[in-house]
Amino acid sequence: MKNKITIAIDGFSSTGKSTIAKLLAKKYNYVYVDTGAMYRAVTLFAKQNNYVGEGYLKKEELIKELNSISLSFKFNKDLGFAEMLLNGVNVEKEIRTLEVSQLVSKVAAISEVRKKLVAEQQLMGKERGIVMDGRDIGTVVFPDADLKLFMTASADKRATRRYKELIGRGDKVNFDEILFNVQERDRIDSTRKDSPLVKADDAIEFDNSDMGIQEQFERICSLVDRKLQEI
Repeated sequence: MKNKITIAIDGFSSTGKSTIAKLLAKKYNYVYVDTGAMYRAVTLFAKQNNYVGEGYLKKEELIKELNSISLSFKFNKDLGFAEMLLNGVNVEKEIRTLEVSQLVSKVAAISEVRKKLVAEQQLMGKERGIVMDGRDIGTVVFPDADLKLFMTASADKRATRRYKELIGRGDKVNFDEILFNVQERDRIDSTRKDSPLVKADDAIEFDNSDMGIQEQFERICSLVDRKLQEI
């Protein structure tokens, strides 16, 4: 597709990957895919069916049910982005809870889950003009992406952002619990055997510990514009 590129945004949890990706998709009229929402939806399915919970994971039982999981996105005009549907049901709110956040890394580490979702993600991105964020977009899903970003920030800053987000939604949460969750997700994501969270060799590392959204957005837009001039 002429004058369109593939943008892959990887990085640690709560670094604002989705926020930036949504803004980029809106500005450049690209398709946005939140891969984290897909893993969260599978985790919600597993939780609802008692395949995963605090202290346990029924891996084989979940694997047997993967073919019964249908994932899709539905654009919400009022919100300006697509929401996650699990087997036809909007689960956008349910997948953003701290409970799902505490379980998602365990489910995402299952090779069969990753294989299913990576195949679906690659199908979504067959044409250029897409912004996709996650943990392995630049290394596994789109290793030939035109622009790769790797978002990072200190664990304390990320936990603070997540805490404010959840409090703003009316959730009753504890900061120390959120900080532990952020650190634990980092550990699991970075050490899993299948597609661990790593920075692609050709990715641009972007530390936004001390940046607001607008400053991040402007800096990243300059990178996108520079790349568009090259094609």
